[in-house]
Amino acid sequence: MSALVLLFGLGLFLALPFVLSIGSVVFLPLVTAVLLTILLSPLADWFARIGLPNVAASLFALIVFLGVLLAALALILQPALELFEELPTITERVSARFSDLRDEFEWLAMANRELAALMGDTGAREVVLATPSLLEEIAFATPSIVLEVLIMFLMAFFMIEARVRLRRHLLFDRANFGSSVKAARVMREVQDRVAAYITTVGLINIGIGVIVALGAWALGLDVPIMWGGLAAILNFIPYIGPLAMTALLALFGLGTADTVLIGLLPAAAYIALHAVEANVVTPSILGARFTMNPVMILIALSYFTWIWGVPGALLSVPILLTLTALFDHIGRPNLVGFIFGEPLFRSEAIERRLEDRQIETA
Repeated sequence: MSALVLLFGLGLFLALPFVLSIGSVVFLPLVTAVLLTILLSPLADWFARIGLPNVAASLFALIVFLGVLLAALALILQPALELFEELPTITERVSARFSDLRDEFEWLAMANRELAALMGDTGAREVVLATPSLLEEIAFATPSIVLEVLIMFLMAFFMIEARVRLRRHLLFDRANFGSSVKAARVMREVQDRVAAYITTVGLINIGIGVIVALGAWALGLDVPIMWGGLAAILNFIPYIGPLAMTALLALFGLGTADTVLIGLLPAAAYIALHAVEANVVTPSILGARFTMNPVMILIALSYFTWIWGVPGALLSVPILLTLTALFDHIGRPNLVGFIFGEPLFRSEAIERRLEDRQIETA
């Protein structure tokens, strides 16, 4: 029975991405709204403590978040659109630099062709399928994105507004006082942990963005504010975000600098900054409370990116942190022992041992 239950759970885990992906119009706004509710509920509570009604406090908390989000996007998107006009020129310069490097290693290409001829590889025709242009993809995706954003903010507003009723329901509608205390403790722990993590990481990433913007200005890159904003946003995505930022800095550095070494200098400086931030600054500030297994982070990152793309990558760590906080109170499942008939949670094992001891003493 334990093996059957475990196989059923594994099948559900593998089938869940397809369900969430097909129903992304519903599930993605819902998950995002839940995380926004966890993040903005302390701000709404502060507005309520200074005398605002619950509806107004919830609305103002959401407006503050929208204001910060729109200001950040304006600082990034406007310079990015101006820089986008220079992208063809930058691409040509990078291509020219790689052409020069390719000419220097022409002997290696000749050896490769000779080896292919000896092996009888005559080459094959390449079939290229026509794909929609970038503007066509944006035009097709815009209505769906607008609908999902509207649903997300409406859900977030109603969830934030209903937070007081939810707390009362958790506290006073339980069968006994112990379960009420446990429910309140779980809710408070999840809210505090997720909100503190997102706020702390956000402040760290803002500092990274400021340093990158100053460094981009010192190194002569165009629109340094955009580079700082990109560094701050991409740093929310573990591992993948810094790699993407390094690639972008290397691309535009090679396309604008006079030499290859100078062009790679911004990317090298960012790698050094990220190494200090990831190994010294962030662990010392967050501490052991927010420490998560890197393997679990990569699994969550790949899992939710597979389901929802870039939004899933941004939400992966908060979702993992929420689940970790829940499991800290419920108990981490004993999957290996469950296969051999042991209880799934450690608390159940302790209760079973106590019952066995009572039976033996009786």
